[in-house]
Amino acid sequence: MHLKIITHEKVVFDEDVDEIYTKGTDGEFGILKDHVPIMAALDIGVTRVKKDGNSKSFTTMGGVLQFKDNECVILTTTAECGDDIDLARAQEALKRARARLEEADAALDAKRAEAAVARAMARLKAKMSK
Repeated sequence: MHLKIITHEKVVFDEDVDEIYTKGTDGEFGILKDHVPIMAALDIGVTRVKKDGNSKSFTTMGGVLQFKDNECVILTTTAECGDDIDLARAQEALKRARARLEEADAALDAKRAEAAVARAMARLKAKMSK
């Protein structure tokens, strides 16, 4: 089956894969060849793909997934390959986001801080996944 991960700026991934695992707004799910058609809203999280026993991880910051006829397209605001993520920078971003969350006094600030924590954690998870 074929997977394409697309952001507003570029095509992040465009290859054949054996397995796809991602995080939807209703929870995590996987897709194998000949899966029934599906369309799902994605949450901030990690999308993992497997091909020939090798695994690759990507951050997917929300968006939508469509799978039909063994073609999968993920449209997302931001996506990064786990191999390209700077571990120290991601850890620092998580530290800053958690500090903002502790300081957040208004509901809007708290929501933005929670989203920043989720994005930072997704980046770390993608970096550490194999």
